[in-house]
Amino acid sequence: MGALEQAQIKISMDGRGRAYDNIFIERLWRTVKYENLYFREYETIAEASMGLRNYFKFYNQERLHQSLDYQVPAQVY
Repeated sequence: MGALEQAQIKISMDGRGRAYDNIFIERLWRTVKYENLYFREYETIAEASMGLRNYFKFYNQERLHQSLDYQVPAQVY
């Protein structure tokens, strides 16, 4: 019996090694890295926190999303 089973923890996957389980969050973080983090030189955690807060505001309210037929999430949802 594995450690998770012994602790009565359920694994939240459809099947062992399913790539689709985290695909949406992986895509989001890839976008955040390539559109924000790699272009900024945040020097403090407070600065990074504010920069990411501003980026997510842009991401949800201004950035066009191909998967949403080139609309912004704030319009769709």
